[in-house]
Amino acid sequence: MSTHTEHPAPQGPEPLDLNDPRLSRFDIVREGARRDDIEIVHYEPQVVPGTKAERRLTRTVASFFWITGVAATAFLVVYIWWPWQYEPGRGGDKFYTPLLGLTLGVALLGIGFGILTWGKKLLAKEVSIQDRHDQPSSPDDRRIAGETMLYMADELGVKRRPLLGLSVLAGLAPVGAVAAAPLVGGLISDPHKNNQMFTTGFAPADGKKIRLIREDGRPIRPEDVSAGGQLTVFPGIDGGVSNKHADSPTLLIHLREDDAQKSRAANQRKGRGDYMWGNYAAFSKICTHAGCPASLYEQQTNRLLCPCHQSQFLITDNAKPIFGPANRPLPQLPIEVDEEGFFVAKSDYTETIGPDFWERP
Repeated sequence: MSTHTEHPAPQGPEPLDLNDPRLSRFDIVREGARRDDIEIVHYEPQVVPGTKAERRLTRTVASFFWITGVAATAFLVVYIWWPWQYEPGRGGDKFYTPLLGLTLGVALLGIGFGILTWGKKLLAKEVSIQDRHDQPSSPDDRRIAGETMLYMADELGVKRRPLLGLSVLAGLAPVGAVAAAPLVGGLISDPHKNNQMFTTGFAPADGKKIRLIREDGRPIRPEDVSAGGQLTVFPGIDGGVSNKHADSPTLLIHLREDDAQKSRAANQRKGRGDYMWGNYAAFSKICTHAGCPASLYEQQTNRLLCPCHQSQFLITDNAKPIFGPANRPLPQLPIEVDEEGFFVAKSDYTETIGPDFWERP
């Protein structure tokens, strides 16, 4: 006959009284770790508080955040005040986008190097091992969690290193403004002042209507475009064929009779009964999705295709988008023939050209 004696499992040290005033914050953190079956196997401060090494590292981290603040502030200055409108030649607008990229890049690098240096050089090295378990949180556990978070804040050293706190505030506050700047940019400066977004090379000059011309500068008569055909035209003004008026290329289309009747009926529904001349219609060649040239015309279906992102526009229905990402019709140019038999624009476009602000959600 044999007997079996059960030995009690070894017990750990008794829990500490968390209200003992002799306990330091780290003692409470260590006790919390022990209660969560966490063993702190290595804890080593990298710098001694108050030493030259700590002050040197503090200045280094602060410098990175100061650089972030200066670069982010420079981004805001460039974004708001640097000339961004296109000018022929080599004006200041050529540096607008590069300067935005440079200042934002430096700001982000400053944040990254500041955080890395802080974490790698100033914070203590710690290695802990924890056994995972699920238990409800007791009042002591909540006290431990709170003291642990406060201890972590102390370990960041902001209280005893006020330069770090000031540098973080000075560095990250402008970065927050940088994130908000594109959202409120339209409120800072009206992008449509002087009506430049609604004016193309076809705007009448001194009361004189602008002719439609070929790329070589020759004006166009109705007989120059065969039925079912199309021709890219430009405003007959100085620089009308150049990038100075890059928003003005227009597609002049000679519709067949049945298609022209459908197009006129669609115009009537939109209040544009006088935009066509005979069986001829003119639409902007600038895609309303991303500004690419929509120039592939399929005369059998009267569809105009933009090759960049495959948007398609139905010419006989006010150039309405019927496929692809574009969500706004191509603007139509009102046209007629002058006393010499050449096509002219009756007025400028009555809608803005290209994507512009219409593409904002």
